[in-house]
Amino acid sequence: MGITVMISLLMMSGFLAGCSSKSAAIAPPLEVPAGFSRSGEVDLPDKWWLSFNDPVLNGLVEKALANNFDLKSAWDRLRQARALARSEGASLYPTLDLETGAGQSFNRKNGVSSDAQEFTLGLAAGYEVDLWGRIESKAAAADFTARASAEDLRAAAMSLSAEVAGVWYQLVEKNGQLDLLDKLISTNRQILELVEIQVRTGQVGISDMLQQQQLVESQKGEKALLSAQARVLEHQLAILLGSPPNQRVAPRVAALVDLPLLPKTGLPLELIRRRPDIKSAYYQIKAADKETAAAIANRFPRLSLTAGTSTTHENISGLFENWLATLAANLVAPLVDGGLREAEVERRRAILSEEINSYGQVIIDSLGEVEDALVRETRQQEAIASLEKQLELSQMVVRRLNDRYLQGTVDYQRVLDALISRQGLMQSLLSGKLNLLQYRIDLCRSLGGGWELSPPDSTRTLNREPMEKGDMFSGRESPVQYKTPKENNPETSGV
Repeated sequence: MGITVMISLLMMSGFLAGCSSKSAAIAPPLEVPAGFSRSGEVDLPDKWWLSFNDPVLNGLVEKALANNFDLKSAWDRLRQARALARSEGASLYPTLDLETGAGQSFNRKNGVSSDAQEFTLGLAAGYEVDLWGRIESKAAAADFTARASAEDLRAAAMSLSAEVAGVWYQLVEKNGQLDLLDKLISTNRQILELVEIQVRTGQVGISDMLQQQQLVESQKGEKALLSAQARVLEHQLAILLGSPPNQRVAPRVAALVDLPLLPKTGLPLELIRRRPDIKSAYYQIKAADKETAAAIANRFPRLSLTAGTSTTHENISGLFENWLATLAANLVAPLVDGGLREAEVERRRAILSEEINSYGQVIIDSLGEVEDALVRETRQQEAIASLEKQLELSQMVVRRLNDRYLQGTVDYQRVLDALISRQGLMQSLLSGKLNLLQYRIDLCRSLGGGWELSPPDSTRTLNREPMEKGDMFSGRESPVQYKTPKENNPETSGV
């Protein structure tokens, strides 16, 4: 009779399985443009900072990737996501438990006392038949979440490398500005000495000397502020490298590197498949899709199978003389829940829609970052060319006005104005070159696809994985150790 009931339950579950529905395929959230406005001729290396040919920068970035605490936290989040994925995946398999017990009872009847011992040994197994793919969908959702966490880690590493490069070149520029100020102060002091001689000989008034003194003092004050800014940048750089802020982590360099050749920007579709933040957003869609499928499946009956065997005896030596085996099937179907499960399905569908919209926004933002960096770099190169021309002209103006001042045909104010203008152009040119490097860093960051990362506490690498069937990315190895379940409910191959 019991076996007949179990067979009936299994046949009913097979019939009900045909009632499960699949969601519609997810359409791409936007139309991707055919190309970018500009492209170079050289390939950008995965470790993009190598293109700057700066050994100091190379060492700083590598140290930051190994020691930065925020990046270590990202590794910890990835470990958590992978562990959760393994935990969800474990539900796909049966459980087997060992049960042991021992007891002793005492009895007194009609003045006679007696006692008895009992030893128990058994095995208990349980398994939930995944009729509608609920368990498989939950496991797949956790797997995609772990993949998204891996891409978040790569995005964090990319951001860290760009931040280190930006702070490093800001520090180099500040050192260059300090060296330039030292030269300007020295030059202006020499001019001040000449003006003082002219004042003593009565050739010029004392106001000319006071104006020159004011210029020297102004530049000394500017140097003090620049020195503080340089120290703050040194602190920032040390912190990014996981070191105390007062620890020197790099030699003093005052000359900015030359701008590398413009790299190939590739196609926007390639960028979508390459950038880790875009891939993370895509995997979040996949995870939300699977969570929606699990919520839909949760409205249908669940079938659980249990089996066990046990042996009991008053002596340990006789445990295996008598056995008892059980086999049971349990089908639970929700009837009334006040709309709880339907509300959860609606919530999951809203989350899925939100993830799709977020994915589209990330793509648009990423394409905009590339275009912004390209146009800024182009216009900055034009601005630098203009500054260089202005500096050349200002040097001619200073020489001519200085000659006329010595001849007594112009006052010193015009000479001073021309001198301040020329020195300001020299400082602006140095700042302009820093901005040009920063725009290139922004471009490299916006184009970046990442590289193999090694955990800070081991030599294991975050390896590339083969392309998943139906996946628009040539992704990376699944972050979980169990085989990724077949994607079936709902479909996502249209993303």
